[in-house]
Amino acid sequence: MANQNCPRSTQQAALLLLYNAKRLRKGDDGWQRRGNGTQAAVIDSAHFSEVYGKPRVKSIGPKLIPFLNTVCIYFILWLPSSEPSWFSALIKCLPILSLGIFLLAYSVSIGAMNSYSKRILLGLLFSAGGDVCLIWPQFFLHGMVMFGIAHLLYITAFGMRPLKLKIFLVFALLGGTLYFIMHPYLQEPFLYTVGIYTALICIMGWRALARVKLSSYGWSWTRAYSAIGAITFMVSDCTLAVDRFCMPLPYARAIVMGTYYTAQMLIALSIIDTSTDYGDDNLLWKKK
Repeated sequence: MANQNCPRSTQQAALLLLYNAKRLRKGDDGWQRRGNGTQAAVIDSAHFSEVYGKPRVKSIGPKLIPFLNTVCIYFILWLPSSEPSWFSALIKCLPILSLGIFLLAYSVSIGAMNSYSKRILLGLLFSAGGDVCLIWPQFFLHGMVMFGIAHLLYITAFGMRPLKLKIFLVFALLGGTLYFIMHPYLQEPFLYTVGIYTALICIMGWRALARVKLSSYGWSWTRAYSAIGAITFMVSDCTLAVDRFCMPLPYARAIVMGTYYTAQMLIALSIIDTSTDYGDDNLLWKKK
């Protein structure tokens, strides 16, 4: 069975061949002699990443500068929410648009954009649309719809394998408890839309956390980023929901926006080194 950790792009495959050829000439210990006298490579993925991955890792920081700058601008200006305007909408959604540009720049730098990255990018764009809608209170429901679509895109990106039903039960319990608490405060049309939205964000958290493998062999920081990002997103939305529908919370806006921008950044960072199209390979309905 093919190793799923092997790079799939032509560029990565060429680098791997060059890497192994150099090790062969140097008599590297990673090459082991078989019984028939031939030599076969033991692919040390950690060593390979160390040799060829450093330039890629170093290139991430500068690409995030626009996002960090726009987040600082949002908190420095701190435009009053009581005075909605298109300028406020632009300032609010600029960090998310910057993450979209980061994603595109990273994809261009590696010469490919897989289905996982495409779905995360679409999720960011719908999130930016939701940010614009939430500036005006009368469009709050429209904003929920936009963010609901973003969560659906993130769910399809994270995939449905492995299921890990125990994690699902935990998130179902959390979501059900939150909705039970908010239910007495909800009125039409939010009585049902909040329930649907709560289910979507809990499913997103479940699917993001289910992808994380704690073993040293299967550990991936990019999957950890998406899991932490999804949970942080849940904290942001829970704070917003309680503040809007139940009771005012101190520093609610700062908590909501701080956790929201952090969550989106972590989810965007999960595209790094996603050599496998998780959104395709992990779907339950994928044909064998």
